[in-house]
Amino acid sequence: MINPGSWLGVLGGGQLGRMFAAAAQTYGYRVAVLDPDPNCPTASLADEHIVAAYDDEEAWAKLAARCVAVTTEFENVPAKALEYLARRCSVAPKAEHVASFQDRIREKTLLVSVGAEVAPYKVVRLAADLDGCEQLLPGILKSSRSGYDGKGQVRVKTSTELKEAFASFNGGACVLEKMMSLKAELSVVVARRKGGEIASYPTSENHHEAGILDFSVAPARISEELSAKAQALAQHIVMKLDYVGVLCVELFLLEGDALIVNEIAPRPHNSGHYTIDACTTSQFEQQLRVLIDAPLGDTHLIESAAMVNLLGDVWANGEPDWALVLGTANAKLHLYGKREARPGRKMGHFTCLSDNRREAPLELALRLKRELPKKA
Repeated sequence: MINPGSWLGVLGGGQLGRMFAAAAQTYGYRVAVLDPDPNCPTASLADEHIVAAYDDEEAWAKLAARCVAVTTEFENVPAKALEYLARRCSVAPKAEHVASFQDRIREKTLLVSVGAEVAPYKVVRLAADLDGCEQLLPGILKSSRSGYDGKGQVRVKTSTELKEAFASFNGGACVLEKMMSLKAELSVVVARRKGGEIASYPTSENHHEAGILDFSVAPARISEELSAKAQALAQHIVMKLDYVGVLCVELFLLEGDALIVNEIAPRPHNSGHYTIDACTTSQFEQQLRVLIDAPLGDTHLIESAAMVNLLGDVWANGEPDWALVLGTANAKLHLYGKREARPGRKMGHFTCLSDNRREAPLELALRLKRELPKKA
């Protein structure tokens, strides 16, 4: 186990890096972050900020010289950076896993190889691959790389729309997935140590707007049997892949209660932010525990919770009315320290917890969401 006082590194200085740094520093660790943005959210918390591009080998060397262990806060870091760091310090997750989950084609192949069910799909590399895709329509054409929060995706209903969508990706490899009839979108955050210890969090229920997570509810409003099945599936995936780190499995619940895997995020996840306030151990403390090879923390849900994302749109008419959240005893506000609010940009979140009053956490969270933006 790596003792407090040691230096830990994180590739990526966004809000997930910021929350990891806060968890690590609470336990007495020092944190160095590598991020090209001098004003990234983690910069104000990290003990050292290496301002450099993610493919800067001199920056890798500096991070490796400083830190005894390194993690990531997003999956689109160069796998070569993790390979380099792994030769000099402890790294979680592994380069091979990050590289696989950067690419939807490799991701699908991995999931199928471990027996996970996915939506019917076809790999599209050339225009000729679009022939015979009618059985997958209506569907979603996804770029194989660099897609998140609804980016790099186009919904298509006809063969003509499919051809136009593929052309818009300028010849890049894609995956065409059949659209499924969904009862709910779910996710499970799971952690695994080097020695094989696994711990999963309660299943959350997620609702998206324009491809971006809008709010999550934990526990998910499904049967205990289905929730346990979702968690078992997440644990199965990390075990079969020999994955070390924190990982989120995004799931579709279909009519008939079948569960299929939508995507994998090899890191803490937006839908797991409720764990900061509602669980014994947050997903970021768990990320720390994996990195220092300490026993995993208790994932028990202390109170039911509803988490709402705060996008830059909320600032459209000026600073939101924070008194609404701060004046609510069972609401917790988290702002990420981003300097510029833009539509669709994740600026923060708030979580409402159960307090045994008349208003349930989700009802309260959605009411605050409606009332928070200032009127024009």
